[in-house]
Amino acid sequence: MRILWFSNTPANADEYFNSELKGSGGWLKALDQALQAHVELHIAFYMQHDKIFKYKNTFYYPIKTKQNLFGKVLNRFITYVTDAEDLTQYLAIIDQVKPDIIHIHGTENPFACIIPHTNIPVIVSIQGNITACLHKFCSGFEKRFLYVKNRKIASLKDFFFPEAFSFSYKLFNKMQKREAKNLVLTKNIIGRTIWDKRITRIQAPDSSYYHGDEILRDSFYQYQWTPHSSGKTIIHTTLGNSFYKGFETLCMALSKLNAIGLDCKWQVAGIDNNDLIVKVTKKKLKSDYPSKGLILLGSINENSLIARIMEADIYVMTSHIDNSPNSLCEAMIIGMPCISTFAGGVASLLKDGEEGILIQDGDPWAMAGAVLEMLNNKDRTIQLGKNARNVALQRHNKDRIVNALLKIYESIIRK
Repeated sequence: MRILWFSNTPANADEYFNSELKGSGGWLKALDQALQAHVELHIAFYMQHDKIFKYKNTFYYPIKTKQNLFGKVLNRFITYVTDAEDLTQYLAIIDQVKPDIIHIHGTENPFACIIPHTNIPVIVSIQGNITACLHKFCSGFEKRFLYVKNRKIASLKDFFFPEAFSFSYKLFNKMQKREAKNLVLTKNIIGRTIWDKRITRIQAPDSSYYHGDEILRDSFYQYQWTPHSSGKTIIHTTLGNSFYKGFETLCMALSKLNAIGLDCKWQVAGIDNNDLIVKVTKKKLKSDYPSKGLILLGSINENSLIARIMEADIYVMTSHIDNSPNSLCEAMIIGMPCISTFAGGVASLLKDGEEGILIQDGDPWAMAGAVLEMLNNKDRTIQLGKNARNVALQRHNKDRIVNALLKIYESIIRK
Protein backbone atom coordinates (compact mmCIF):
# COMPACT_ATOMS: atom_id res chain seq x y z
CA MET A 1 0.00 0.00 0.00
CA ARG A 2 1.38 3.39 -1.00
CA ILE A 3 0.41 6.23 1.36
CA LEU A 4 0.93 9.97 0.90
CA TRP A 5 0.71 12.25 3.92
CA PHE A 6 0.40 16.01 3.85
CA SER A 7 1.63 17.20 7.24
CA ASN A 8 2.32 20.39 9.24
CA THR A 9 5.61 18.91 10.43
CA PRO A 10 8.36 16.86 8.73
CA ALA A 11 7.91 13.89 11.12
CA ASN A 12 11.19 11.92 11.26
CA ALA A 13 12.78 14.20 8.68
CA ASP A 14 13.57 16.62 11.52
CA GLU A 15 16.41 14.22 12.39
CA TYR A 16 17.61 14.41 8.79
CA PHE A 17 17.81 18.20 9.15
CA ASN A 18 19.38 17.82 12.60
CA SER A 19 16.60 19.77 14.28
CA GLU A 20 14.21 18.99 17.13
CA LEU A 21 10.44 19.40 17.21
CA LYS A 22 10.36 20.01 20.99
CA GLY A 23 6.94 18.42 21.44
CA SER A 24 5.24 19.78 18.32
CA GLY A 25 4.20 16.89 16.10
CA GLY A 26 6.21 14.35 18.08
CA TRP A 27 3.38 11.84 17.77
CA LEU A 28 3.65 12.05 13.95
CA LYS A 29 7.31 11.07 14.23
CA ALA A 30 6.26 8.00 16.20
CA LEU A 31 3.52 7.08 13.70
CA ASP A 32 5.89 7.62 10.75
CA GLN A 33 8.37 5.19 12.33
CA ALA A 34 5.68 2.62 13.22
CA LEU A 35 4.14 2.54 9.73
CA GLN A 36 7.37 2.05 7.79
CA ALA A 37 7.31 -1.75 8.17
CA HIS A 38 3.78 -1.97 6.76
CA VAL A 39 3.41 0.53 3.91
CA GLU A 40 5.37 2.62 1.45
CA LEU A 41 5.11 6.00 3.14
CA HIS A 42 5.58 9.40 1.49
CA ILE A 43 5.31 12.66 3.45
CA ALA A 44 4.89 16.18 2.02
CA PHE A 45 5.44 19.21 4.26
CA TYR A 46 6.43 22.88 4.08
CA MET A 47 10.15 23.58 4.31
CA GLN A 48 12.61 25.77 2.45
CA HIS A 49 14.49 22.79 1.04
CA ASP A 50 14.91 21.84 -2.62
CA LYS A 51 15.26 18.09 -2.91
CA ILE A 52 13.12 15.03 -2.33
CA PHE A 53 14.93 12.55 -0.10
CA LYS A 54 14.54 9.22 1.65
CA TYR A 55 15.27 8.77 5.35
CA LYS A 56 14.52 5.72 7.52
CA ASN A 57 12.45 4.08 4.74
CA THR A 58 10.15 7.08 4.31
CA PHE A 59 10.20 9.41 1.30
CA TYR A 60 10.00 13.14 2.06
CA TYR A 61 8.79 15.95 -0.24
CA PRO A 62 9.58 19.49 0.96
CA ILE A 63 7.20 22.15 -0.35
CA LYS A 64 8.84 25.55 -0.77
CA THR A 65 6.91 28.76 -0.34
CA LYS A 66 7.34 31.26 -3.16
CA GLN A 67 7.32 34.40 -1.02
CA ASN A 68 10.18 36.87 -1.14
CA LEU A 69 11.07 39.21 1.71
CA PHE A 70 8.67 41.89 0.47
CA GLY A 71 5.88 39.33 0.35
CA LYS A 72 6.56 38.24 3.91
CA VAL A 73 6.47 41.84 5.14
CA LEU A 74 3.24 42.51 3.23
CA ASN A 75 1.68 39.34 4.63
CA ARG A 76 2.44 40.56 8.12
CA PHE A 77 0.42 43.71 7.47
CA ILE A 78 -2.56 41.98 5.84
CA THR A 79 -2.48 38.77 7.94
CA TYR A 80 -2.31 36.52 4.91
CA VAL A 81 -2.92 32.74 4.95
CA THR A 82 -2.11 30.34 2.14
CA ASP A 83 -5.17 28.79 0.55
CA ALA A 84 -4.83 27.14 -2.86
CA GLU A 85 -1.78 29.10 -4.05
CA ASP A 86 0.44 26.00 -3.87
CA LEU A 87 -2.13 23.59 -5.29
CA THR A 88 0.05 22.97 -8.35
CA GLN A 89 2.87 21.77 -6.10
CA TYR A 90 0.54 19.50 -4.16
CA LEU A 91 -0.87 17.96 -7.33
CA ALA A 92 2.63 17.48 -8.77
CA ILE A 93 3.60 15.48 -5.68
CA ILE A 94 0.42 13.40 -5.96
CA ASP A 95 1.16 12.73 -9.61
CA GLN A 96 4.73 11.70 -8.80
CA VAL A 97 3.84 9.41 -5.86
CA LYS A 98 0.60 7.96 -7.32
CA PRO A 99 -0.62 6.90 -3.87
CA ASP A 100 -3.46 4.53 -3.07
CA ILE A 101 -4.74 7.00 -0.48
CA ILE A 102 -3.89 10.53 0.69
CA HIS A 103 -3.91 11.36 4.41
CA ILE A 104 -4.02 15.04 5.44
CA HIS A 105 -3.04 15.65 9.06
CA GLY A 106 -4.98 18.59 10.44
CA THR A 107 -7.68 20.98 9.26
CA GLU A 108 -5.63 24.07 10.11
CA ASN A 109 -3.50 23.79 6.95
CA PRO A 110 -4.29 24.48 3.26
CA PHE A 111 -3.72 20.93 1.97
CA ALA A 112 -7.40 19.93 1.79
CA CYS A 113 -7.81 22.19 -1.24
CA ILE A 114 -6.72 19.10 -3.24
CA ILE A 115 -10.00 17.28 -2.53
CA PRO A 116 -11.97 18.56 -5.59
CA HIS A 117 -8.91 18.04 -7.83
CA THR A 118 -8.08 14.35 -7.36
CA ASN A 119 -9.88 11.05 -7.74
CA ILE A 120 -7.59 9.39 -5.21
CA PRO A 121 -9.38 8.91 -1.86
CA VAL A 122 -8.49 11.51 0.76
CA ILE A 123 -8.84 11.21 4.54
CA VAL A 124 -8.41 14.15 6.92
CA SER A 125 -7.30 13.79 10.56
CA ILE A 126 -8.79 16.15 13.11
CA GLN A 127 -6.02 17.51 15.33
CA GLY A 128 -7.46 20.70 16.76
CA ASN A 129 -10.30 22.67 15.24
CA ILE A 130 -9.75 26.31 14.28
CA THR A 131 -13.48 27.11 14.37
CA ALA A 132 -13.79 25.95 17.98
CA CYS A 133 -10.50 27.55 19.02
CA LEU A 134 -11.58 30.89 17.54
CA HIS A 135 -14.87 30.65 19.42
CA LYS A 136 -12.98 30.17 22.72
CA PHE A 137 -10.02 32.41 21.87
CA CYS A 138 -10.96 35.18 24.31
CA SER A 139 -12.32 32.97 27.11
CA GLY A 140 -9.54 33.96 29.50
CA PHE A 141 -8.98 37.61 28.54
CA GLU A 142 -11.09 40.51 27.38
CA LYS A 143 -10.47 41.44 23.74
CA ARG A 144 -8.59 44.60 24.68
CA PHE A 145 -5.69 42.41 25.83
CA LEU A 146 -5.24 41.20 22.24
CA TYR A 147 -3.51 44.50 21.51
CA VAL A 148 -0.92 44.39 24.29
CA LYS A 149 2.48 44.43 22.56
CA ASN A 150 5.68 42.67 23.52
CA ARG A 151 8.36 45.33 23.12
CA LYS A 152 11.41 43.09 23.48
CA ILE A 153 13.90 44.04 20.75
CA ALA A 154 15.84 40.92 19.88
CA SER A 155 15.80 41.54 16.11
CA LEU A 156 14.66 43.97 13.41
CA LYS A 157 11.49 41.92 13.09
CA ASP A 158 10.70 42.57 16.78
CA PHE A 159 11.32 46.28 16.26
CA PHE A 160 9.06 46.71 13.23
CA PHE A 161 6.47 44.06 14.16
CA PRO A 162 6.13 43.85 17.96
CA GLU A 163 4.36 40.68 19.02
CA ALA A 164 0.65 40.95 19.88
CA PHE A 165 -2.07 38.31 20.08
CA SER A 166 -4.23 40.43 17.77
CA PHE A 167 -2.17 39.02 14.90
CA SER A 168 -2.97 35.42 15.94
CA TYR A 169 -6.63 36.32 16.34
CA LYS A 170 -6.83 37.79 12.83
CA LEU A 171 -4.93 34.79 11.48
CA PHE A 172 -7.39 32.39 13.14
CA ASN A 173 -10.31 34.28 11.58
CA LYS A 174 -8.91 33.68 8.11
CA MET A 175 -7.85 30.12 8.84
CA GLN A 176 -11.35 29.37 10.13
CA LYS A 177 -12.89 30.38 6.80
CA ARG A 178 -10.44 28.15 4.95
CA GLU A 179 -11.11 25.26 7.34
CA ALA A 180 -14.88 25.58 6.92
CA LYS A 181 -14.60 25.63 3.13
CA ASN A 182 -12.42 22.53 3.04
CA LEU A 183 -14.23 20.51 5.71
CA VAL A 184 -17.56 20.70 3.92
CA LEU A 185 -15.93 18.92 0.95
CA THR A 186 -14.30 16.22 3.10
CA LYS A 187 -15.62 12.68 2.68
CA ASN A 188 -13.45 10.76 5.18
CA ILE A 189 -12.42 11.91 8.65
CA ILE A 190 -10.28 10.36 11.38
CA GLY A 191 -10.93 11.62 14.90
CA ARG A 192 -10.39 10.34 18.42
CA THR A 193 -12.90 11.97 20.76
CA ILE A 194 -16.66 12.29 21.08
CA TRP A 195 -16.16 16.03 20.72
CA ASP A 196 -14.42 15.97 17.33
CA LYS A 197 -16.98 13.43 16.08
CA ARG A 198 -19.87 15.68 17.05
CA ILE A 199 -18.47 18.87 15.56
CA THR A 200 -17.50 17.20 12.27
CA ARG A 201 -21.05 15.83 11.89
CA ILE A 202 -22.00 19.50 11.52
CA GLN A 203 -18.94 20.86 9.71
CA ALA A 204 -18.53 17.90 7.32
CA PRO A 205 -22.08 16.48 7.13
CA ASP A 206 -21.38 14.21 4.14
CA SER A 207 -18.28 12.60 5.64
CA SER A 208 -17.70 9.14 7.11
CA TYR A 209 -16.06 9.18 10.55
CA TYR A 210 -13.36 6.73 11.68
CA HIS A 211 -11.83 6.44 15.14
CA GLY A 212 -8.04 6.49 15.28
CA ASP A 213 -5.91 7.10 18.38
CA GLU A 214 -2.40 8.59 18.50
CA ILE A 215 0.98 7.08 19.27
CA LEU A 216 2.88 9.12 21.84
CA ARG A 217 6.59 9.90 21.89
CA ASP A 218 8.64 6.78 22.69
CA SER A 219 10.18 8.03 25.92
CA PHE A 220 6.84 8.39 27.68
CA TYR A 221 6.12 4.66 27.43
CA GLN A 222 9.29 3.91 29.38
CA TYR A 223 8.61 5.77 32.63
CA GLN A 224 6.21 5.28 35.53
CA TRP A 225 5.55 7.96 38.12
CA THR A 226 5.92 7.13 41.79
CA PRO A 227 4.60 9.22 44.68
CA HIS A 228 7.01 11.37 46.68
CA SER A 229 7.23 10.88 50.42
CA SER A 230 8.18 14.39 51.50
CA GLY A 231 9.21 17.87 50.39
CA LYS A 232 7.45 20.85 48.85
CA THR A 233 4.41 20.11 46.68
CA ILE A 234 5.25 20.43 42.98
CA ILE A 235 2.55 20.94 40.36
CA HIS A 236 3.41 20.64 36.67
CA THR A 237 1.79 22.10 33.55
CA THR A 238 2.96 22.07 29.94
CA LEU A 239 1.56 24.76 27.65
CA GLY A 240 2.58 27.29 25.02
CA ASN A 241 2.62 31.05 24.51
CA SER A 242 -1.06 31.08 23.64
CA PHE A 243 -4.02 33.33 24.46
CA TYR A 244 -6.54 30.53 25.11
CA LYS A 245 -4.52 27.84 26.91
CA GLY A 246 -5.49 28.99 30.40
CA PHE A 247 -2.23 30.41 31.77
CA GLU A 248 -4.22 33.15 33.52
CA THR A 249 -6.39 30.52 35.28
CA LEU A 250 -3.24 28.74 36.45
CA CYS A 251 -1.86 31.98 37.89
CA MET A 252 -5.10 32.81 39.70
CA ALA A 253 -5.30 29.27 41.12
CA LEU A 254 -1.72 29.50 42.40
CA SER A 255 -2.45 32.87 44.05
CA LYS A 256 -5.40 31.30 45.86
CA LEU A 257 -3.25 28.38 47.04
CA ASN A 258 -0.63 30.87 48.26
CA ALA A 259 -3.33 32.83 50.09
CA ILE A 260 -4.36 29.82 52.19
CA GLY A 261 -0.74 29.07 53.08
CA LEU A 262 0.02 26.07 50.85
CA ASP A 263 3.77 25.88 50.27
CA CYS A 264 3.95 24.72 46.66
CA LYS A 265 5.85 25.20 43.43
CA TRP A 266 3.94 25.33 40.14
CA GLN A 267 6.33 24.73 37.26
CA VAL A 268 5.31 25.50 33.68
CA ALA A 269 7.14 24.04 30.68
CA GLY A 270 6.81 25.78 27.33
CA ILE A 271 6.84 29.46 28.29
CA ASP A 272 9.36 31.79 29.92
CA ASN A 273 9.31 35.24 31.51
CA ASN A 274 9.90 36.98 28.16
CA ASP A 275 6.83 35.47 26.47
CA LEU A 276 3.90 37.72 25.64
CA ILE A 277 1.36 35.62 27.54
CA VAL A 278 3.26 36.40 30.75
CA LYS A 279 3.13 40.16 30.09
CA VAL A 280 -0.58 40.01 29.22
CA THR A 281 -1.40 37.95 32.31
CA LYS A 282 0.50 40.33 34.60
CA LYS A 283 -1.37 43.26 33.04
CA LYS A 284 -4.73 41.57 33.63
CA LEU A 285 -4.15 40.19 37.14
CA LYS A 286 -2.01 43.04 38.53
CA SER A 287 -1.49 42.30 42.25
CA ASP A 288 -3.22 38.92 41.87
CA TYR A 289 -0.35 37.63 39.74
CA PRO A 290 1.37 35.03 41.96
CA SER A 291 4.18 36.55 44.00
CA LYS A 292 5.80 33.21 44.73
CA GLY A 293 5.82 29.59 43.63
CA LEU A 294 5.58 30.12 39.85
CA ILE A 295 8.50 28.60 37.93
CA LEU A 296 8.60 29.19 34.18
CA LEU A 297 10.87 26.59 32.60
CA GLY A 298 10.76 27.85 29.01
CA SER A 299 11.17 25.48 26.07
CA ILE A 300 12.86 22.26 27.22
CA ASN A 301 13.71 19.05 25.40
CA GLU A 302 11.92 15.74 25.80
CA ASN A 303 14.27 14.22 28.39
CA SER A 304 14.23 17.35 30.54
CA LEU A 305 10.45 17.50 30.32
CA ILE A 306 10.09 13.91 31.54
CA ALA A 307 12.49 14.56 34.41
CA ARG A 308 10.45 17.60 35.48
CA ILE A 309 7.15 15.72 35.28
CA MET A 310 8.54 12.79 37.26
CA GLU A 311 9.55 15.08 40.15
CA ALA A 312 6.07 16.63 40.36
CA ASP A 313 3.12 15.50 42.50
CA ILE A 314 0.22 16.57 40.25
CA TYR A 315 -0.23 17.39 36.57
CA VAL A 316 -2.72 20.15 35.61
CA MET A 317 -4.05 20.82 32.10
CA THR A 318 -5.47 24.35 31.96
CA SER A 319 -6.72 24.95 28.41
CA HIS A 320 -10.02 26.63 27.53
CA ILE A 321 -10.33 24.43 24.42
CA ASP A 322 -8.50 21.33 23.22
CA ASN A 323 -9.26 18.09 21.44
CA SER A 324 -6.91 15.45 22.84
CA PRO A 325 -3.93 17.33 24.31
CA ASN A 326 -0.78 15.22 23.99
CA SER A 327 0.61 16.81 27.16
CA LEU A 328 -2.26 15.34 29.18
CA CYS A 329 -1.97 11.96 27.45
CA GLU A 330 1.76 11.87 28.23
CA ALA A 331 1.14 12.66 31.90
CA MET A 332 -1.53 9.95 32.06
CA ILE A 333 0.65 7.23 30.50
CA ILE A 334 3.39 7.97 33.03
CA GLY A 335 0.78 7.52 35.78
CA MET A 336 0.68 11.09 37.09
CA PRO A 337 -2.37 12.17 39.10
CA CYS A 338 -4.06 14.56 36.65
CA ILE A 339 -6.41 17.51 36.92
CA SER A 340 -7.79 18.90 33.67
CA THR A 341 -10.30 21.39 32.43
CA PHE A 342 -13.42 19.82 30.94
CA ALA A 343 -12.61 21.27 27.53
CA GLY A 344 -13.30 19.91 24.05
CA GLY A 345 -12.46 16.22 23.79
CA VAL A 346 -10.80 15.81 27.20
CA ALA A 347 -13.74 13.86 28.65
CA SER A 348 -12.98 11.10 26.11
CA LEU A 349 -9.47 10.80 27.56
CA LEU A 350 -10.01 11.03 31.30
CA LYS A 351 -13.07 10.02 33.34
CA ASP A 352 -13.80 12.40 36.20
CA GLY A 353 -13.39 10.72 39.58
CA GLU A 354 -11.96 7.53 38.07
CA GLU A 355 -8.78 8.56 36.27
CA GLY A 356 -8.38 12.13 37.47
CA ILE A 357 -10.41 15.25 38.20
CA LEU A 358 -12.18 17.41 35.61
CA ILE A 359 -13.10 21.03 36.30
CA GLN A 360 -14.76 23.83 34.37
CA ASP A 361 -12.31 25.80 32.23
CA GLY A 362 -11.49 29.26 33.52
CA ASP A 363 -12.41 28.40 37.13
CA PRO A 364 -9.38 29.08 39.38
CA TRP A 365 -11.30 28.26 42.58
CA ALA A 366 -12.16 24.75 41.36
CA MET A 367 -8.62 24.29 40.04
CA ALA A 368 -7.06 25.25 43.38
CA GLY A 369 -9.66 23.17 45.22
CA ALA A 370 -8.91 20.12 43.07
CA VAL A 371 -5.21 20.45 43.95
CA LEU A 372 -6.09 20.46 47.66
CA GLU A 373 -8.45 17.52 47.18
CA MET A 374 -5.63 15.46 45.69
CA LEU A 375 -3.13 16.47 48.35
CA ASN A 376 -5.57 15.63 51.17
CA ASN A 377 -6.50 12.20 49.75
CA LYS A 378 -3.14 10.71 48.83
CA ASP A 379 -4.19 7.06 48.54
CA ARG A 380 -7.08 7.92 46.24
CA THR A 381 -4.85 10.30 44.26
CA ILE A 382 -2.25 7.59 43.68
CA GLN A 383 -5.01 5.23 42.51
CA LEU A 384 -6.31 7.84 40.08
CA GLY A 385 -2.82 8.01 38.55
CA LYS A 386 -2.64 4.22 38.26
CA ASN A 387 -6.07 4.11 36.60
CA ALA A 388 -5.02 6.85 34.18
CA ARG A 389 -1.90 4.92 33.24
CA ASN A 390 -3.82 1.71 32.58
CA VAL A 391 -6.28 3.51 30.32
CA ALA A 392 -3.52 5.42 28.50
CA LEU A 393 -1.39 2.30 27.89
CA GLN A 394 -4.32 0.67 26.15
CA ARG A 395 -5.39 3.79 24.25
CA HIS A 396 -1.87 4.52 22.97
CA ASN A 397 -0.81 0.93 22.25
CA LYS A 398 1.36 1.21 19.14
CA ASP A 399 0.43 -2.10 17.49
CA ARG A 400 -3.29 -1.54 18.01
CA ILE A 401 -3.11 1.98 16.58
CA VAL A 402 -1.11 0.93 13.51
CA ASN A 403 -3.44 -2.02 12.79
CA ALA A 404 -6.51 0.19 13.18
CA LEU A 405 -5.09 2.82 10.83
CA LEU A 406 -4.20 0.23 8.19
CA LYS A 407 -7.76 -1.14 8.36
CA ILE A 408 -9.14 2.38 7.90
CA TYR A 409 -6.91 2.93 4.86
CA GLU A 410 -7.93 -0.43 3.37
CA SER A 411 -11.62 0.20 4.01
CA ILE A 412 -11.56 3.58 2.28
CA ILE A 413 -9.56 2.27 -0.69
CA ARG A 414 -12.06 -0.59 -1.16
CA LYS A 415 -15.02 1.78 -0.82
